[in-house]
Amino acid sequence: MKKLIFVRHGRAEDQSTVFSDFERSLTTKGKGISKVMAQRFREKEPDPGLFVTSPAFRALETAFIFATEFGIKHDNIIIDSNLYFRVSIKSLLEMLKKIDDDIDIITLFGHNPSFTEIPDRLSKGGCEFLTKTSIVCISFKTIKWADIKPDSGRIEYFLKPVKQS
Repeated sequence: MKKLIFVRHGRAEDQSTVFSDFERSLTTKGKGISKVMAQRFREKEPDPGLFVTSPAFRALETAFIFATEFGIKHDNIIIDSNLYFRVSIKSLLEMLKKIDDDIDIITLFGHNPSFTEIPDRLSKGGCEFLTKTSIVCISFKTIKWADIKPDSGRIEYFLKPVKQS
């Protein structure tokens, strides 16, 4: 069985004329919620597998927070620029074909709208909207990443941050 886990980055600073979209950082609240979600995620997945992140700073920061929670060295996180731009299901499936089949779990860190659209297309029953720092895990009954196709997965769990007043 293979698992793809999608983690949408945490709450980031508003866009400004000082920093580009690519450079935006997580807010203090975004960092705190990311840490809480990383702890909840660890309860579901004791081994999160391979971490692959968008190079945008807010996604990278989110991946670092999760990696720290799992004791994963930041140097072991793969940065893939394809996850920053509007990644498509086609480009994701091409990326998966390059992953060693000995790896059973991949945790991806990135952005909407792709991180809602792709899980929706991969899972048989569809997937609801991923709010910031939401996590969705989709499992596939296959031993090869290359065999993953649209509508072939099953949502194992969907974690959303708890609303805070």
